[in-house]
Amino acid sequence: MAGEWTPDVLGDEFEQLTLPLAPDEEGEVVATLVRALPTRRWFRRRALEDVDVLYVHGWSDYFFHKRLARTFTARGARFYALDLRKYGRSLRDGQTAGYVADLRTYDEEIGAALDEIGRDRRLVLLGHSTGGLVLSLWAHRHPGAANALLLNSPWLEFQLPRFQREAITPLVQLQARRRPLERVPQVDLGFYSRAQTEAADPDDVLEPNLAWRPEQSMPVPAGWLNAVFRGHDAVETGLAIDSPVLVMLSARSARPLRWSDELTHTDSVLVVDDIARAALKLGPLVTIARIEGALHDIFISRREARDEAYRVLMDWTERTLR
Repeated sequence: MAGEWTPDVLGDEFEQLTLPLAPDEEGEVVATLVRALPTRRWFRRRALEDVDVLYVHGWSDYFFHKRLARTFTARGARFYALDLRKYGRSLRDGQTAGYVADLRTYDEEIGAALDEIGRDRRLVLLGHSTGGLVLSLWAHRHPGAANALLLNSPWLEFQLPRFQREAITPLVQLQARRRPLERVPQVDLGFYSRAQTEAADPDDVLEPNLAWRPEQSMPVPAGWLNAVFRGHDAVETGLAIDSPVLVMLSARSARPLRWSDELTHTDSVLVVDDIARAALKLGPLVTIARIEGALHDIFISRREARDEAYRVLMDWTERTLR
């Protein structure tokens, strides 16, 4: 059973709840549900008063977006975010950060979160990067559960040309079978973190915990990457998400091989044109919004791009749920 809601590290109106999960070979496993509730207003109805939002973060990440939560609660929604097992608030000593061997594993904490939230209101799912892939697959397997799916730069396709992806896949599969926790080679020069710092808005400061969201990506285990590849294969085959989907992407990508100012207004993690094409296979009703000047995490971009992203997000959500 889950425990009691307690004050969260974000302070203010944020609270957290530990969700016990089935243990694995590394011991105790938990997820953490964070919530922010709307303040009461009796004089008028707000657009999203019967809506619950559930946010899921990406790889090497956790939930820390106060403004994102408050954008929804200001419109009457209840906002919840999951720190998945072995990430952020949920990471325990001795665990391999972020590791699962199958993205379906996350069904346990998503289900536990929805049990706590309740299922008597309309549900909006909101996922960033790997969280967008996780929620897309979950929504496909749970028709009728969500009323809308919002995706912030979802990782729907690997960021290499297909022939290179096909060349490395058998190697990753073999490593995943034999040594699933062994790290696969990766190059992260810290430029994405630097781009976020360069693009930071002094009037809307974000201060992530670097122990939970390091400047360079967490090591990538082979078993986890193989699970992501299987998720990409499912998207490539085609999903059948029955709720409307909004996919928000930067207008363009840049390769982070050396530092330049271009990295402060592009997606330097994914190839956004490939993601846009893959997004068309999510379901019958998909809207793709390209945000000029946005980073990979659109909601920590420069002020102009971020403000435009919030406008698009809320206009689409309110219109869709009207």
